[in-house]
Amino acid sequence: MKDGIVESKVPEVTVIFWIIKVLATTLGETGGDAVSMSMNLGYAVSSAIFVGIFLISVAGQISVRKFHPFLYWFVVIATTTAGTTMADFADRSLGIGYPGGSSLLFALLMISLAVWYRSEGSISVNTVSTPRVETFYWISILFSQTLGTALGDWMADTNGLGYEGGALVFGAGLAVSAAAYYLTSASRTALFWAAFILTRPLGATLGDLLDKPLANGGMAFSRYTATVILAALIVACVTLLPQRAGGHPGRPEASKI
Repeated sequence: MKDGIVESKVPEVTVIFWIIKVLATTLGETGGDAVSMSMNLGYAVSSAIFVGIFLISVAGQISVRKFHPFLYWFVVIATTTAGTTMADFADRSLGIGYPGGSSLLFALLMISLAVWYRSEGSISVNTVSTPRVETFYWISILFSQTLGTALGDWMADTNGLGYEGGALVFGAGLAVSAAAYYLTSASRTALFWAAFILTRPLGATLGDLLDKPLANGGMAFSRYTATVILAALIVACVTLLPQRAGGHPGRPEASKI
């Protein structure tokens, strides 16, 4: 703690954060599809692989004592790839469809946030500085990424908007959230989680736009090629663009919603 400020284990939420987040969610779509579809491993096996990677990486993230940009974003990417295959497994393999999968995942996210709030009195990301709070944070992140995938696929595949239309809808949602942040006194915590959820379907539709066939409205990039390009962009952003840990006043009451 320095000057009454407790350093968070997650980055400060800035424009740079959101740029990398959109890239990570787009990579999650192309990378998840590359393993489940291009490698023909299926949704169940791919989900098991990515959930395993997530559990190992998040254990490393929770065990370290301060914010490490590359480790943090690796865990985020693990949640996006796991979210892609888990959502596809729920929507398609379990046969509950996009509405059923989205409803189930929304309920799980709300439950995780409610349990977190009941335990800690806040769901602000600025309070993520202890192992217990960080555990709540990453569980909620995983559910939000999976929900975002289901929403993106639902919008693009079944509502006649296509990938470009879906990206525009979710991009507009993010613009509304940004306007609310700068122009109103709405809860910053609520706006963060709304934007965090919306960036995932935006990434899902952008990923589909990159790797789907031209006949289906995509750009026909190889899933492997798109994934490598996106990974390189993320590495460049994390390396070249400054990030620092978030922080919050040391008094517990200061971090309430």
